[in-house]
Amino acid sequence: MSGDEFARRFEVVAETRRRWSREEKLAIVKEASGPCVNISAVARRHGIKPALLYRWRKEFSGGGEPSVSLVPVVLEDRAPAQKPAPVSRSACGTIEITLANGRTIKVPVDLDAATLKRLLATIDV
Repeated sequence: MSGDEFARRFEVVAETRRRWSREEKLAIVKEASGPCVNISAVARRHGIKPALLYRWRKEFSGGGEPSVSLVPVVLEDRAPAQKPAPVSRSACGTIEITLANGRTIKVPVDLDAATLKRLLATIDV
């Protein structure tokens, strides 16, 4: 154990961080901003983390939060003879409903009113 002959070894690791041009970032953000797009899937396709893609979206949107639309909803009883209006099955996304008791539920946008009423009847409102 000789302290005089001690030699330090250093390993040089090449930088693996990818540099993205502004145009590349914009193209990826545009791809991720379409309707019904899975952000994680877009990020995986481009070899980046979803958090980085969210940061780029925020950067190019002026730093603001995504807009949220709040719409009051009233469910009315429907006569049994009436058929529900057809719903497009290509609809995507969810509706977040905040109940009077403070609870929040999320339902698909194409959930029919009868099912929603049954669901709400099971919850202590």
